[in-house]
Amino acid sequence: MTTQTARPVQDSASARPATRIGWLAIVLTAIAIAVYAVLPYVTASLPVLAEDGVGLAGNYADRPVAIQVAFYAHILGGAVALVVGPFQFWRRLRERLPRVHRWSGRVYLAAVAIGAVAGLILAPVSQAGFVGLFGFGALGVLWLVTGWRAYAAIRRGDVPAHRSWMMRNFALTYAAVMLRIWLPLMLIPQLYAGTEFDAAFANAYAAVPFLCWLPNLIVAEWLIRRRGLPSYRLAA
Repeated sequence: MTTQTARPVQDSASARPATRIGWLAIVLTAIAIAVYAVLPYVTASLPVLAEDGVGLAGNYADRPVAIQVAFYAHILGGAVALVVGPFQFWRRLRERLPRVHRWSGRVYLAAVAIGAVAGLILAPVSQAGFVGLFGFGALGVLWLVTGWRAYAAIRRGDVPAHRSWMMRNFALTYAAVMLRIWLPLMLIPQLYAGTEFDAAFANAYAAVPFLCWLPNLIVAEWLIRRRGLPSYRLAA
């Protein structure tokens, strides 16, 4: 695996109308999912939510306290990363308020670290079984590694590499959004075919541990190459 050197190209979240629309869509969906994911768990306890069949509460209501703490840490860390992350790619913020960009970046990476470590604790008890262990476990590891690489790159002053690693990292953060998009897309055909909801949900949830983040990374790498940033290529 080799790293392709960067080419000087324009990078702007507002360079083209399509780019602006895409960035705005990411902002809105990230904020919406952050609120959607957190709100139920700050309004009632896990046992109460489990009785009402809310989200994944049933899988964690009877778990040890350490698992429940990790569950809340994962949700809150992921939510903060989702909300803060898109604004790290806002060119005007970087140019006009660099101090805000730096501090919000620290908040983002701290939230990623919390969410990723908590996610690794939760992976062995995932509702998706072994697929969840390996899928969500790999997501947690890559989330940590790409965040660290982004931080290390900016500490040594390598801005292009920092931007590349941040794009990969946020692609993994955005898995929280894609998971909730893929689930209904896989549920609807099964329900239409007459499959019972519980069985259809189990089938769908067995796929999302990998499906929610692998395509994201592919798209991120394509965008990285398109912008002339340092990208990965297989060595000849």
